[in-house]
Amino acid sequence: MAAHREWFEKDYYAVLGVSQSATPKEITKAYRKLARELHPDANPGNAAAEERFKEVSAAYDVLGDEAKRKEYDQVRTMGPMGFGGEGGPGGFRFDAGDGIGDLLGQMFGRGNRGGQGAGPQRGADIEATLTLDFNDAVHGITTTLHLTSEASCVGCAGSGARPGTTPKACSQCGGRGAVASNQGFFSFSSPCQRCQGRGVIIEAPCVSCRGSGIEHRAREVKVRIPAGVDNGQRIRLKGRGGPGRNGGPAGDLFVECKVTPHPTFSRDDLNLLVRVPVAYHEAVLGSEVEVPTLEGNRITLKIKEGTQSGTKHRVKGRGIATGTKTGDLIVTIDVVIPTKLTNEEREAVVRLAEVSGSVRVP
Repeated sequence: MAAHREWFEKDYYAVLGVSQSATPKEITKAYRKLARELHPDANPGNAAAEERFKEVSAAYDVLGDEAKRKEYDQVRTMGPMGFGGEGGPGGFRFDAGDGIGDLLGQMFGRGNRGGQGAGPQRGADIEATLTLDFNDAVHGITTTLHLTSEASCVGCAGSGARPGTTPKACSQCGGRGAVASNQGFFSFSSPCQRCQGRGVIIEAPCVSCRGSGIEHRAREVKVRIPAGVDNGQRIRLKGRGGPGRNGGPAGDLFVECKVTPHPTFSRDDLNLLVRVPVAYHEAVLGSEVEVPTLEGNRITLKIKEGTQSGTKHRVKGRGIATGTKTGDLIVTIDVVIPTKLTNEEREAVVRLAEVSGSVRVP
């Protein structure tokens, strides 16, 4: 198993927060704790947490495997000379595609030729937009996203071979997709020219995709939108993007959520915001007013006498719930001043003005 360059560049023990002498049990415990804290479902829309989750997963993929951990420790001990892992201590291996490998390959007439046969390639990430109703965004929803993109060919199930036939391992590279050659002290690896780095030969290409295994077509993707998703937030669906090539993994699908405004409510993070009109006398004398909720029912809010327009009242726990956190309902009072008065109402206001002595009534 060839070591990876990033093994020397990244301290996986530090990523998991354990010592180099940590036991497998301690490594697993540290990973599980970090995975729970950083999982995308627990941190929707948090790109930093998502990136950290990837680092933690990559670290555990190596340190959680006894064989990989042993090789990782050897690479870290050997330093840059440990890159490649083949050729024994003091040996070097420069794969085509490395900057230094290309440089030395050109010196010896080898290396990357025309960029062909890069081996397994990860599929492209795809961006899509989904418009959501305000209520659906608050409560969460599972829906179907319709998009047109690259996908595995239906005719050959992504193999590239005509139905009824199968790809055959390349006889030149033995199915590895690359051939190695020694040049004195150095060992060079370059894509197999016969199979173009795929490792297989397709003798009877699929008519639909012409042997690529990929076609451009309409497809449906089921999307689970978590509760509390906000306008502009992106949801990542791992492995639902473009198909990989030459046996590489599929890319990811990133869904940007566009939330339509609600006629009554708005939001501030997990808090729901609503404005409630209150009559002048209710604000002056104090009253109980009805407040709408997103569920459709109403709750009663008691306001004290002398309540000013624009004051805010918090109703705990009646905001947006994500499963781990719940916001509040923030009620803003709007005191309504009547534009037309009956004679009786006007007399009452005049009397109030006379009693207060602060207003001169014409």
